[in-house]
Amino acid sequence: MDSLTQIVLGAAVGEAVLGKKVGNKAMLYGAIAGTIPDFDVFASHFTDTVSALAIHRGFTHSIVFSVLFAPLFGWLVSRYETYKSFKDWSWLFFWSFVTHPILDAHTTWGTQLFWPFDLRLAFKNIFVIDPLYTIPFLVFLILAMRQKRTTAKRRFYNSMGLIISTTYLAITLLLKWVAYTKFEAALDTQNIAYLDIDTRPSPLNTILWSANVQTENAYLLGNYSFFDSQPITFDSYPKNHELLGDLIEDESVKRMIAITEGWYTINKKEDTLYFNDLRFGLLSLTPKAENFVFKFRLDVDASGHVIFTEEPKDNRDAKKLLTELWHRLKGN
Repeated sequence: MDSLTQIVLGAAVGEAVLGKKVGNKAMLYGAIAGTIPDFDVFASHFTDTVSALAIHRGFTHSIVFSVLFAPLFGWLVSRYETYKSFKDWSWLFFWSFVTHPILDAHTTWGTQLFWPFDLRLAFKNIFVIDPLYTIPFLVFLILAMRQKRTTAKRRFYNSMGLIISTTYLAITLLLKWVAYTKFEAALDTQNIAYLDIDTRPSPLNTILWSANVQTENAYLLGNYSFFDSQPITFDSYPKNHELLGDLIEDESVKRMIAITEGWYTINKKEDTLYFNDLRFGLLSLTPKAENFVFKFRLDVDASGHVIFTEEPKDNRDAKKLLTELWHRLKGN
């Protein structure tokens, strides 16, 4: 999830663990702890694109990280804070650390919660930024913050924030299931033979859902809104995996295919190959658009290794997409 949401979650968890004893300092340290797992994004400054993608939401988003580093941060804070309980501070950091990847596991990218095992959890039931999740949560956190640390009202407001946000998260799982059944029914009605379906919410909401459908030689992309009155339609994008040729044996290519879990297409333009990550869809709802959110140019260096370079995004595309999503969300 976005940084603000993780700060709010960390602060609320910190309050639940230690707020009655240390007041707003529990929220402060919980908020700090809620952002620490995302420090792995700095890996992009020290390594190649593929390695940075593999590292992101890896070790720092695992139970192992929470167990190892919570006592360290707990010890550091207990050394200079008036409240000296090493155990309590460690417990605060542990829960603020571990709830971060648990929430991230519900997004499209997912997390390696059980690192070092090669298992990425990605339930794909909530977009990385969702105002309906964050705003009520933030409001209740602010209300709790304004109360004295020992009052019942403070605990009530903080608990309500945690309960409402968690309930909404559970509802999105139900919405995902309903959307999945709609896509499945549409494919059956249209007599489309498919190998797999992958569904996710569109940006900033859980009303409009997107699906990637794998067929033998292509991927079908479709959208469904709970306000739709017309049948779901699908646009076909050829896999073109054969364009990789011998590059399929390159380690970076293998790692990228593993990262995308096989949801990718290849394009060729002016003798240059492009690797498209389908998991995050397109920057346009225009049929047959090839403007994927994550698109990488493939170059071969002097030693014969493949170098992935992410294609820059145009802010105008993002603004256009939000307008298109708003109109599509209201139904077809």
